[in-house]
Amino acid sequence: MHMAISRTPYRISFFGGGTDYPDWYRVHGGAVLSMAINKYCYITGRHLPPFFGIRHRIVWSHIETVGAISEILHPAVRAGLQTANFDDEEGVELHHQGDLPARSGIGSSSAFAVGLINVLHAMRGKTIDKQELAQEAIDLEQNKLKETVGCQDQVASAFGGFNVIRFNPNGDFAVDPLELSDEQRNEFERRLMVFYTGTSRLSTALAKQLVSNFDEKTKSLKQMQAMVPEAVAMLRRGDFDSFGRLLHETWTLKRSLTNAISTSTIDRIYDDAMRAGALGGKLLGAGGAGFMIFVVPPEHQPRVREALAHLVRVPVHAEFTGSTIIYRQE
Repeated sequence: MHMAISRTPYRISFFGGGTDYPDWYRVHGGAVLSMAINKYCYITGRHLPPFFGIRHRIVWSHIETVGAISEILHPAVRAGLQTANFDDEEGVELHHQGDLPARSGIGSSSAFAVGLINVLHAMRGKTIDKQELAQEAIDLEQNKLKETVGCQDQVASAFGGFNVIRFNPNGDFAVDPLELSDEQRNEFERRLMVFYTGTSRLSTALAKQLVSNFDEKTKSLKQMQAMVPEAVAMLRRGDFDSFGRLLHETWTLKRSLTNAISTSTIDRIYDDAMRAGALGGKLLGAGGAGFMIFVVPPEHQPRVREALAHLVRVPVHAEFTGSTIIYRQE
């Protein structure tokens, strides 16, 4: 019997989001600047002993007790178990816990897929490297579940770190760590303010709309992709104010990709933060709801905190371990 617990980080995407969808990078190539954060999705997996009158128990926002894997409602769990060749001969028990709410723009679905695949391999007594882990999570979401999702979230959660992730037209990807000094990274993190808007959403419809607009929005997406090396250069020379202003530019472009990316509530929050001293910011993820990030000079942060006092603030730092098996019992 194997029992294991995986811990998988969520991520913040700063620049290049949208260019990580296959419909884009298979034609133009893609690149994103992304940072895994010290907030996690935990998945506990074990073989369920045959004493409870059920075959499988899956605990997420529901508790599922079923007699067959095919009866599991959670689509990623059902497809993940089937893909990993688990069957009904031996029971499975999976528990999911997350530090942050699902469907909120911090890559929670992909972190779940990465953590699930990692823990299923560990239950078989196997270890999978980060490249394979990311590729299997992409395959699960895009090919098995037929979801319209990009590829940056799976890579960021599998690898961890503060990286440029490049997507090649042949389907390969490469992870280039920024390798900032601890002092540079700490100074950058001091300027980040992350707030939860209190709402969540299903991103699938938004993502389909985004992909259908690629031809019409080619110029904007190329501009967003070109900001990735520009932002990296700013970070490396410690020009965090310019980084914040560039984030404002990319948010302006992102808002133009579809009319569903922002809402009147999101716009009001953004304007309040900017009036209080933020240099730039954006809504994380596909859009519509969830977490927002702002770059704010430390001396202006009390005013931004006061302006957004009705929202939950979440302190974040970069994390560098990626998806990890933090407990394993054989």
